[in-house]
This record gives sequence, C-alpha cells and structure tokens, in this order.
Amino acid sequence: MEAIADFAHTFLSQLQKPTLAFLLGGMFIAALGSRLVIPDAVYRFIVFMLLMRIGLEGGMEIRDGNIADMLLPAFWAILLGCGIVLLGRWTLARLPGIKMEDGIATAGLFGAVSASTLAAAMVVLDEESIVFEAWIPALYPFMDIPALVLAIVLAGVHQQRQSGQHKQVRVWPIVKDSLRGSALSALLLGLMLGLFTRPEPVFESFYDPLFKGLLSVLMLIMGIEAWARLSELKRVAHWFAVYALLAPLIHGLLAFGLGVVAHHATGLSPGGVILLAVMASSNSDISGPPTLRAGIPGANPSAYIGASTSIGTPMAIAVGIPLYVALGELVFGIA
Repeated sequence: MEAIADFAHTFLSQLQKPTLAFLLGGMFIAALGSRLVIPDAVYRFIVFMLLMRIGLEGGMEIRDGNIADMLLPAFWAILLGCGIVLLGRWTLARLPGIKMEDGIATAGLFGAVSASTLAAAMVVLDEESIVFEAWIPALYPFMDIPALVLAIVLAGVHQQRQSGQHKQVRVWPIVKDSLRGSALSALLLGLMLGLFTRPEPVFESFYDPLFKGLLSVLMLIMGIEAWARLSELKRVAHWFAVYALLAPLIHGLLAFGLGVVAHHATGLSPGGVILLAVMASSNSDISGPPTLRAGIPGANPSAYIGASTSIGTPMAIAVGIPLYVALGELVFGIA
C-alpha cells in the first residue's frame, strides 16, 4: 500500500510542474474563448531552438560516449516505431466506421515522435534531478522515420490492392522527405554540430538558458491548438478519440518494459528508460503531419491530426510523463 501511495503522490505532483501547467493553461484559456494568437513564425522558431539545443547536447554526448551502449536502445527505437504502426493499423482496421487509410495514417502519426513531448520530459527529469544520457534524443529518427515510412508503404500497398495494380512502393523518397522535414533537419543539424565541432560556449551561453522558457511558450501554443482541434475530431469516428486516449499509455508502457531490459543489459539509466517510454507514447506534431499528408493523400487529416493534437499529445504530456516518472521511482527506487 505504501508503494501505491508513493506512486500516486509522485504522479499528482508531476501534474503541478510548470511544463505541464502551461499546456493545461493553454487548453483552459482556449476553452474560455480567448483570442490569444501566437504567430506561426514564432512557433517555428521556438521548435527550431529547442531541437537545436537537444541535438547539440546529444551530439556532444555521443562524441564522448560509448557507441556500444547505444546499439540496443537504437534497435528498440526502430522496433517500437514499426511495432506501434503495425499494432495501430491492426487495431483501427477492426473498428467500425474507420477507413483503412485513416487508420494507417493515425497509426503512423502515433508511431512517430513528438519533439515537444520529448523536450517537456527532459525538463521534468531535470527538475526532478533524474539523470539520463544526453544521447537519448538521438534515438528520435530511429523511431520516427521507420514509423512514417512503414505507414506510407502500408497505405500504398492497400491502395494498390484496392485498384488492382501491383506497382512497387518506393521507400527512399519517403525517407528523404522525412529527413528534409523541419523537425528532423534541426535535430540532425544540432547532432552533427555537437558531434564534429566544439559548440560548448554557444550552447552554455545561449541555447541552454533559453530552453525552459521557450518550452513553456510552446506548451501554451500546443494547449490552445489541442482545444481547437477537438472540433475536427468530432466530425470523424469516435473510435479515434478512444484510440488517442489509450494508445499513448500502452505504447509508453511497452517501451518502458523494453527500456528495463536495456537497463539490465547495457546499463541504460532510469532516466533513459523514462525518455524512451515518453518517445514511444508521443505522436508527431511537427514533421509527421505534412509527411503523411503528402504520402497518404487519401487519408482524412481531421482524423489523424485531430486524434493526435487534441487528445494524444495532451495525454502523452499530462498523463504519460508523470506516469513514467512515477514508474521509474517505483521500479528503480529513484527519488
């Protein structure tokens, strides 16, 4: 009973953290009808700054770290990205009122990674003094790209079967489009600069001090957008809402279990296990939607973007992060 009480206390305390509070605050003022608008250019600049900071730190850590320790977590990331898409496609295809293309696109978006959710989790772990490997964000593309590619390939195969054609689906153009996306481009640029240069002075004086403040603004923007997207979700099958409520937590718990295996096999830190779970529970909010719009044009954006933005992302941040931190305390005895 004491363990359950400690778990509940940790979970509830996480909901009061500034990062999560700004997300809920954005949803609250949007529900009240506020006309607060933050320009899209500001949003894109904030995302770039956050991903550059994450990439720089990850690159510097990889430069000084042991590559062998990263191999199993990287394999788990690929397995999770593909597994989430296959599980989601299998689940949504069997629910009434859901078109196959919509189900595959939704599964692809939930298999991909949210940069904002990852950044929020990193701040929460810093606030809790939970140590994690700075190279963990480098697993982002290992999970994100396979998920998006697999979703588009599955949709292409389905469309060909429907039309009676048997044209081969080209994978490499999909990979190139994913790599050229704004989120992955910024993250990979930061990784390369951290890996091959010495960016410590600009990192410590510019990128790192701004990180938490910019993230709070991003959470506010996402809260406002999440509430706005609810109206879109109402126009499609309600099963999308059920999936968006449950899937992030199921995916995160699966990743947490694989992270525990990596912890015992390679020494992956408890914080690293938590971040792996957060990445798996997140759903892409930056690079994923435009990639899927282009790759699966027959899918309804109101279904997969509405499910992701209005329910999936708030669940991953407001419920998932506190849940995995509390699990980390329970499993690993971290405070």
